[in-house]
Amino acid sequence: MNSVSMKPGRNDPCPCGSGVRFKHCCGVTHGAAPRPGILNSNEIGSLVGLVNQGHLIEAEHGARTLLRVHPNDGMLWKILSVALMRLGKDAFAALRTAAQLMPNDAEVHGNLGTALHDRGEWAEALVSLRRALEIEPQAVEPLVDAANALKALGRAGEAIPFYERALQAKPQHLEARNNLGNAFFELGQCDDAARCYRLALEIKADEAQIHCNLGNVLRQLGSLDEAVTSSRVAILLDPKLGLAHNGLGLSLAALGQSKEAIACYRQALILNPSNVEALINLGNVLRDVGERREALSVYRQAVELDPGRAESHCNLGNVLLEFGLLEEAAESYQRALALQPGYAAAHVSLDSVLRLQHRVSDAEANCQAALAIDPTSVRTLCLLGELRADRGQFAEAEKLFQQAISIDPNFPFAFFGIAKHRKMTSDDTAWVKGAETLLAKRPPLGHEICLRYAFGKYCDDVGQYDNAFRHYREANELTRRYGSRFDAAKLTRCVDWAISHFDAALVDQRQPGAASSERPVFIIGMPRSGTSLAEQILASHPAVFGAGELSFWDGAFGAYHKAQLQNEDGASLTDSMASDYLKRLTALSGELPSRVIDKMPNNFLYAGLIHSALPRARIIHMQRHPLDTCLSIYFSNFIEMGAQANDFDSLAHYYGEYARITNHWRAVLPAATLLEVPYEALVADPEGWSRRMLDFIGLPWDPKCLDFHQTERVVITASKWQVRQKINAASVGRWRNYEKFLGSLQRLVNQPTHP
Repeated sequence: MNSVSMKPGRNDPCPCGSGVRFKHCCGVTHGAAPRPGILNSNEIGSLVGLVNQGHLIEAEHGARTLLRVHPNDGMLWKILSVALMRLGKDAFAALRTAAQLMPNDAEVHGNLGTALHDRGEWAEALVSLRRALEIEPQAVEPLVDAANALKALGRAGEAIPFYERALQAKPQHLEARNNLGNAFFELGQCDDAARCYRLALEIKADEAQIHCNLGNVLRQLGSLDEAVTSSRVAILLDPKLGLAHNGLGLSLAALGQSKEAIACYRQALILNPSNVEALINLGNVLRDVGERREALSVYRQAVELDPGRAESHCNLGNVLLEFGLLEEAAESYQRALALQPGYAAAHVSLDSVLRLQHRVSDAEANCQAALAIDPTSVRTLCLLGELRADRGQFAEAEKLFQQAISIDPNFPFAFFGIAKHRKMTSDDTAWVKGAETLLAKRPPLGHEICLRYAFGKYCDDVGQYDNAFRHYREANELTRRYGSRFDAAKLTRCVDWAISHFDAALVDQRQPGAASSERPVFIIGMPRSGTSLAEQILASHPAVFGAGELSFWDGAFGAYHKAQLQNEDGASLTDSMASDYLKRLTALSGELPSRVIDKMPNNFLYAGLIHSALPRARIIHMQRHPLDTCLSIYFSNFIEMGAQANDFDSLAHYYGEYARITNHWRAVLPAATLLEVPYEALVADPEGWSRRMLDFIGLPWDPKCLDFHQTERVVITASKWQVRQKINAASVGRWRNYEKFLGSLQRLVNQPTHP
């Protein structure tokens, strides 16, 4: 948030604020007798009088007339330059010439420096102003302009002594007092900045710009109510001061008054539609309250207005990432880093994308690079903690989360990371106190959601089931404020079409050119039905590579559906899909593993298309009690799953459609293609069902599969902690702890989980 610099009118102002004064005529005696070939001092005096009386056109004309006869007279050039400046004309050439002809005239060099200052040519301005100060060290206006130039050059620390010298000579100099406050603010010396602004207001209490600046620094000092008051006074004094509306919005947002903050940013943008600061701030608060689509539009506008601003690209990437648009998000972060290679926030955000793209080693290396730039970045520490947890290094992960909390106790994701990667106990009192403190501060929407899920996990772990459900319900209700809606009718239409199109006749028909590879193994089912456990068991076999959740078949199904509606050849399309998919598996796993597992749960929608494209691929369908499944979804921070995860009616409908289409696949897919594995049976007899799964995918038994919890591999799903534990039945029948809260899920009690 920028402070407002001041350039108030001076005692003898010109329209451009040059501050030129005629205190003397540089040693010319007005009453001296004229000499042949020498300019008469009376003529000089007359021109000076015309300037001081405001007869500027006559002064300009007179100076130009005399310059035809005396082209090397510096005083004439000085008078001409002042007349031109006061007329609002281009005086730059006249100022240059005057400075060359009068090298020891402080006023001339000061005027030239001021003109260069007003043109934004800070370095050149500084040269002229320093020359003026060499001649007249205590000249107030050159001191102030030199300080302004230094600050504009990013040298605020060097500017401070110049402002202070000016104030020693003239304590009531409003511009110097305000801009000294700005320099302190820029250096992070907020107490000194506030003191300067308060002293400036003693000089001029009705100056809106200074009230605006004071509001900004008070916000940085945490005095939010006072900051709001100062910003409101600034707006009352000058309703068109956009920076004050923007500053008020920032203070209100920090107080949790998001609706009011949005109104302030919108007003700032009405006053100046190109205000990139206000656009970014509006996008941030819209994102915080769940209006992600409008935030996306606002961030795109900010990028268009100022494509050279790294922050805008990073913010755009953040909301693209939340929409699951990984490639676009990565491009935004890369643009930000191209503009600002040391931008730690963009580094850690790009690393989040790399992690989701299974480029874990790259993400880890980049995290280390980001920490080298900023060792106190809690976002980077927490992401590195997640990456360590992905590898099963939970103790090391917790150390990183704790380190983040020690740096910033207000960072909620560190608390969430601790809770989800181990079993919490009643001894975690420090964790509870810290998380409760954060909740009491009315955090932004995303932060509160994170904390509610974490608290739900804690309460569930310690057996406080009523409190656990209260936190989980609040987390889901808050998540629904993001505005995403579950389209139940769309899902039903999708299932209807898949069932009608992939009938027994089509499934039995071997497509010409269909891939004959047996490498792909698909694990499908509802989320939280044991798909990660099955993958971990199989990936512990030396001949198996676990690729995790691959987002391929959702797009493939959309393309296939569109092609069918346009009567295009389905066989050639599935052949192309198979080829592309197998190439992707090879890129992930290399050539050696004879089986590669894709455990994307919602591929249950696309089993017919998968079989058409890859008829020799094997599909393992994990099934779990519907209430355990749906509650586990409801208790997980599943932003990527969609709005069906956040209320029981939607979950019940989703589960019903899942059951309907999997019943269809059970009826039409060849027996050798589909193996159904009940989660409860796998937990009760891990060796027996592990042998059945290996036999089904054509691999011999390996005892490593029983020690799956010791297998070193990357798992980035919500189950990464559970799959590193020895198998147990603790989660079987978990729904009974919450039976009184089930509501519309109750109708799933008798839903069959397997044939």
